[in-house]
Amino acid sequence: MSKIAKFYLLKLLRNYASKWLVLIIDLCLVGVSFLFAYSIRFNISLDFNLAHAIQQLPVVLGVALISFLVVGSYKGIVRHTGIRDAFNVFLGLTFMVASLLLIDLGLKVFHVNNSLWIPRSIISIHYLLSIFTLVLSRFVFKAFFDIISMDIKNVSNVLIFGAGEAGIITYNALNRDKQSNNEIVGFIDDDPKKIGKKIDRIKIFGFDAITKDFIHKNDIQTVIISTLTIGSARLLEITEKFESMGVSIKKVPALSQWIEGSFQANQIKQLNIEDLLDRDLIRIDNPAVKAKVTDKVILITGAAGSIGSEIVRQLSTYKVKDLILVDQAESPLYDLEQELIQNGFRNFHTVLTDIRNKAKLEEVFKLYKPQRVFHAAAYKHVPLMENAPYEAIRINVLGTKNVADLAQQYKIERFVMVSTDKAVNPTNVMGATKRMAELYISTLSYFSKHTKFTITRFGNVLGSNGSVIPLFKRQLEQGGPLTVTHKEITRFFMTIPEACALVLEAGTMGKGGEIYVFDMGEPVKIFDVAKRMIYLSGLKYPEDIDIEITGLRPGEKLYEELLATGETTLPTYHDKIMIAKTSQIEFDGIKRKIDGFTRNFHKMTNMELVQMMKAIVPEYVSNNSIYEQLDNSKEITNDITA
Repeated sequence: MSKIAKFYLLKLLRNYASKWLVLIIDLCLVGVSFLFAYSIRFNISLDFNLAHAIQQLPVVLGVALISFLVVGSYKGIVRHTGIRDAFNVFLGLTFMVASLLLIDLGLKVFHVNNSLWIPRSIISIHYLLSIFTLVLSRFVFKAFFDIISMDIKNVSNVLIFGAGEAGIITYNALNRDKQSNNEIVGFIDDDPKKIGKKIDRIKIFGFDAITKDFIHKNDIQTVIISTLTIGSARLLEITEKFESMGVSIKKVPALSQWIEGSFQANQIKQLNIEDLLDRDLIRIDNPAVKAKVTDKVILITGAAGSIGSEIVRQLSTYKVKDLILVDQAESPLYDLEQELIQNGFRNFHTVLTDIRNKAKLEEVFKLYKPQRVFHAAAYKHVPLMENAPYEAIRINVLGTKNVADLAQQYKIERFVMVSTDKAVNPTNVMGATKRMAELYISTLSYFSKHTKFTITRFGNVLGSNGSVIPLFKRQLEQGGPLTVTHKEITRFFMTIPEACALVLEAGTMGKGGEIYVFDMGEPVKIFDVAKRMIYLSGLKYPEDIDIEITGLRPGEKLYEELLATGETTLPTYHDKIMIAKTSQIEFDGIKRKIDGFTRNFHKMTNMELVQMMKAIVPEYVSNNSIYEQLDNSKEITNDITA
């Protein structure tokens, strides 16, 4: 018997094995036991008056029916039969036998129809047989129910999305897996030519045919996405439809991840939030990256952070000469060090220092003589930096200036800076400091004769420290609610591997001075991300976990941009990577202003600091911040930056 057949049998038994069905079965067993009692009485033969037995049978069944109704022995839940249920059967049959003896006595006293007289020996044998068969039937039924339940208790009814080659491979993999408790109910496909046909007797349904009634009727628990080339927008549509019905979504991995070229059922994984980006993942496979880092000494600032540590991991897969890991966060740097050692990578040195300390940083350059620098160190939290512009400037502007100046001084081959979309038309302190850092790198690139300076600019990174995904995970663990600052707020998203691939790629491209941006598709609503996180955790919105709107934070804007006002893009060899063509920069003036600013900013108040930043970055217009008053003031001076 197949799992699906067992499932429906179990469902039938649960829903329709009512007390009346139990009563009918009991009466049938009583009748059979009565005829069998006659056979036993006559030495297990048919050498008895069958006609008399048939005449007596209705009386026996009638008395049994009344007895069972009076005692209620049929009311117990058979699949939970216990000693009390057996005792109730005993009482019901005892009441039946006592009634038959009284009836038999009455018939004899009044000389009524001798053919209805039941010998006492038959009544006694029938009594014992009935107790045995009725009690045994209940325990047999219970055991049968337990066996069926045990066999299919973990069965998950599955639909496979995609009736093509990948769908058939998925179907075969599930059938081969002896440990699998998945039962394939059907395929789903968008191709009208396939809809209605069958694969190995399994029907192919159209997407619109899978309704709530269909899900409920067939008890569907899981939909497996087998289509390897499905677009992100379509994946979102499928996910949101089925998650709203309480169905789990899983996905077949990419072909490159199949074990030894073949697909196994245990490779099917739960859908991740990364799979729900409203665009296809950007993939870069450029042999030039390997060539540019082989036998090189490479310095990474912010090496223990989300982006920096992933850059380190990716670089550790190449034949680099040495990695110099610079960070001021002791514990994360130690964790990264241990991770590399456990992975068998030993060509690295950890340096616990602060990029704000140029003297200490110069010692690192002198000692290790790096040939390439990936600068990922930065303060990035918008609300915190809005309240601490001095610290934001020290790290994001002065720190970047220190690293970049030393890179130029020691004639580093390539300097790559990690920037952010918040530097584009900034509305907050953090974004403005990153834009200032971009401007300074651009000026160095303009004047540099030896070092190639490039900038990478991208949006929010899924799963990075302080990003929305870890926050939502913590809030889910605490039982909610999830907090979103505005229902319409949107952000560009990319994965950590994508971000680091861009950074490494930037280390091989261009002549220097470029700002590389990704085609990141359409921005995603944070509110929608929150809903998907709830669904992916197996919960429902808003029944299980609600979403609370908290209001925009200081400096936060609804929509981020990848290009500043006046910027356009130029293509590269990769259709998803572009160069931001910036408006004309007055390099001498910008460098002079930033040099002056970083010499004198220690003396300024927060308001003066922001005022100077607005002078250097004219497109910086504060939003939802105390610094908005400066945008209305005409008294912006440049004295301190002179």
